[in-house]
Amino acid sequence: MAMKPARPAFRIFDNHLAKSFYLDWLAFQLSWEHRPENGGPSIMEVKRDNATLLLSEHYGDGTPGTKLFIETDGLDSLHQELTKRKNPYMKPGIEDLDWGRILTVIDPFGNKLVLVAKVISNEQEL
Repeated sequence: MAMKPARPAFRIFDNHLAKSFYLDWLAFQLSWEHRPENGGPSIMEVKRDNATLLLSEHYGDGTPGTKLFIETDGLDSLHQELTKRKNPYMKPGIEDLDWGRILTVIDPFGNKLVLVAKVISNEQEL
């Protein structure tokens, strides 16, 4: 038996607003979406590279304000990419910490994605 990567669920309250943030601004791709015909809560899976998230309108699927750490390489280029795509509500910057460099983005529902580039020396990112 082997465990596979986790797929955390973020609680969202508006499907269209979530798509605007995750697909249009963060450039995730929509893997699948379930929208009940009766207008009930939707759930979708989005993916960018090896990061996969579930975005759910279902009560109990995640807690608003959840923080998720995603390790990445090329943090500076990601920062430039997000800066070029205008978002009037989010202008993230890179923070240099003693354990790594981070770029934090907060979705419209209060969930935080902390993108982390680990530092192996003062000059080199992992």
